[in-house]
Amino acid sequence: MHHSPRQLLLLGAGCVVLGAGVALLLTADLGSDGFSTLVNGVSLRADISFWTANVLVSLAFLAVAAARRVVPGLGTVVQVVVVGGSASLLLEALTTPDGWGGRIAMLVVALPVLGVGIATYLGSRTGAGPAEAAGLAWDPPIPFKWSYSLVQGGGALGGWLLGATIGPGTVVVIVLLGPLVDLTSRLLRLDVHQTAT
Repeated sequence: MHHSPRQLLLLGAGCVVLGAGVALLLTADLGSDGFSTLVNGVSLRADISFWTANVLVSLAFLAVAAARRVVPGLGTVVQVVVVGGSASLLLEALTTPDGWGGRIAMLVVALPVLGVGIATYLGSRTGAGPAEAAGLAWDPPIPFKWSYSLVQGGGALGGWLLGATIGPGTVVVIVLLGPLVDLTSRLLRLDVHQTAT
């Protein structure tokens, strides 16, 4: 499938920004997103590596999305590789602040960065990553800003039941990230609902 230079630019830039947001969220050390919490829980309960658990959970989410006619694309692969790579690079450069104030400030910064990254890469309409695809799979009937919150919340609950830890940052992501992505996509005039052209 042919993708325009604009689509590829949105995809690449969005994934790098999303990776930066992930790094900020993890460095704040106040709890990860729901999807990562689920991956961590599966890793702990099944006694497998985080990477292996991530692949298994990602495939399960993508299978659910595909059953609802949200099919993977170039963006699905790029999202996983580029977000992981850029987040890893930034994690080496960032350090968790000593006080609560600094950690909370880092979390506050992470949220809009995550929102811009997700809205931008989804706006490329080249395919969605596992968590976003699962959210899009239920829109309609549930608007993405809420279906994405349900996916993140379900992941956090599942991960917690499997033994992973959650924190205030996890709750903030569940409640605010979906609406933030929705707001950002409207401000940037990007259609996050069409994941393929």
